[in-house]
Amino acid sequence: MGILALSADERVSNVTFDAERLIVDLFDGRTIAVPLAWYPRLAHASPEERDEWEVAGAGYGIHWPRIDEDLSVEGLLRGAPAPQSSSK
Repeated sequence: MGILALSADERVSNVTFDAERLIVDLFDGRTIAVPLAWYPRLAHASPEERDEWEVAGAGYGIHWPRIDEDLSVEGLLRGAPAPQSSSK
């Protein structure tokens, strides 16, 4: 007897924030919550800048135009923080 595998739909349906986390809802019902500190541009952005996001990459990414930040669902699912800049 086989098990039917549900098709995962990893496209972004919504993005929200709380005091410490970036929260991304996917169309397949999953929610990814990661520490906001992992993404310094988002952590230092104003609430208005964070709220201005758009779906990118055919639904598999998120873009914040006012702060020039891009994240992928794949990276969020892997738990990949933003690369650290070597210059200060």
